[in-house]
Amino acid sequence: MPALFSPAYVGGRAAAQHWDLTEQIFNDVVVFTSNAVREKSQVRHGVPFTITHIDESRMFGTVAVWRGNSKVLVSDPHRTIIDMLNDPRIGGGIQQVSDCLAEYFKRPDRDDKRLISYAEKLGNGAVFKRLGFLVEGRDDTFGLIAACAQRLTKGNARLDPTLESPRLISRWKLWVPSFWVSRHD
Repeated sequence: MPALFSPAYVGGRAAAQHWDLTEQIFNDVVVFTSNAVREKSQVRHGVPFTITHIDESRMFGTVAVWRGNSKVLVSDPHRTIIDMLNDPRIGGGIQQVSDCLAEYFKRPDRDDKRLISYAEKLGNGAVFKRLGFLVEGRDDTFGLIAACAQRLTKGNARLDPTLESPRLISRWKLWVPSFWVSRHD
């Protein structure tokens, strides 16, 4: 993988599998690269890849993992969560992202300050809206909820851009599918 897309890292649902944030099995490897991408879905050496272009300045929060004789960069657990909140599709959809987030909160290396720091560095206000909404109601996230609320940007976002979202949760400036509303009201 490194030579195919470098500079790049494995992230999203593939990194979630690596960090045991999900038991879901996915057939593709999600790759973030600063190289220009023409085809977002590619098969190389029999392996399906989902490729996302990111600016080189956003290549942070990774760790080196050895796969055989190759060193591969993988997003750390915190960056994995932030990337999936940034684009729920690369996490397998918002329900899968929510499930991964719940697993993240069980980890001994959970780091709310790092989540906020990474989200700030990424620079997408929708991440704070989605994160705040998803963790609202948990007993162990008061500081995280407050940090997200302080960083709300103007405009409304969608919880998952791929889903019809007719309900606006105004406190989070977030359009959500109807079946999510009852969970958070």
